[in-house]
Amino acid sequence: MQRKTLIKTLAATAVLALAPTWASAQSAPSAYPSRPIKIIVPAPPGGAIDVIARVIGDKLALSMGQPVVIDNRPGASNNLGTDVLAKSPPDGYTIGIVGGSHNINKFLFKNLGWDPEKSFEPIIYTHEVPLVFAIYPQIPAKTLPEFIAWMKANPDQAKVATSGRGSAQEMAAEMFRMASGANMLLVPYKGSAAAHPDLLAGRTALYIDTISAIQSQVKGGNVRAIAVSTRKRTASLPDVPTADEQGLKGYDANTNGGFLAPAGTPKPIVAKLNAEINAALKLPDVRTKLEGAGIDIQGGTPQDYAALIKSDLAKWGKVVKDAGIPLE
Repeated sequence: MQRKTLIKTLAATAVLALAPTWASAQSAPSAYPSRPIKIIVPAPPGGAIDVIARVIGDKLALSMGQPVVIDNRPGASNNLGTDVLAKSPPDGYTIGIVGGSHNINKFLFKNLGWDPEKSFEPIIYTHEVPLVFAIYPQIPAKTLPEFIAWMKANPDQAKVATSGRGSAQEMAAEMFRMASGANMLLVPYKGSAAAHPDLLAGRTALYIDTISAIQSQVKGGNVRAIAVSTRKRTASLPDVPTADEQGLKGYDANTNGGFLAPAGTPKPIVAKLNAEINAALKLPDVRTKLEGAGIDIQGGTPQDYAALIKSDLAKWGKVVKDAGIPLE
């Protein structure tokens, strides 16, 4: 009898010894966060994803009661910062925001070191940024069909600026080249700031740029907007028709993205971040800031974002293959 009592006592002691570990693991989401959160931005300050990270980061700091630090890690067509995110501890204290190149680079680079689906936990689809067909204003074209006709008549001047390898601007230009049938030369630049001077001077004829980067030049009359790249018109430039409306049926290109966590981040933490960011996206001041920058706000579940990533991978993989773009 005493032996049975001793065994029961020892068993109870073992359970109690394990209880703190089990309880800690189960209660981690409610205790999260207990220290600062870092948001990795794989791009320089000032771009769309940097703006979103800072606006949302400020709101997360208030709602979650911990500082939120923005860590810009530009370089290697956004691959540098994304690689750092993929290799960070999956504990919810390092998350990141990505743009359109996240679903493109898989098809352009041989040794990424990360996979756009397998290396991350989608948190939330935050944004879509329409692209604008902006042309040198001295070109005698007011519509997309007129511009295509001009390029075909002036092949030596049909130079199209892009934002470099892997950018949404490059992919949009490749899609345009294939859809229009025009013989054009794609000229890579290191981002919008580097590409704008040559477009404004007429050394390039077209730049398919993000609305957030080009809208001030459009509104100032320095370039002419003749089309937007998405299926629907954008509220920022409501009078500019889509490429699809003007005859390029099915044309749909944009730079989009959202927040990701390293693979293996606990689902309850992902769910908490999703809920907090969804709430922030609905705040009037957040909507004013982001929409004023030409950013179309999204939202939804982690599963919604995972489905978008899968769809985009299929789309951009086909574009890269059809365009014959080689791997680096």
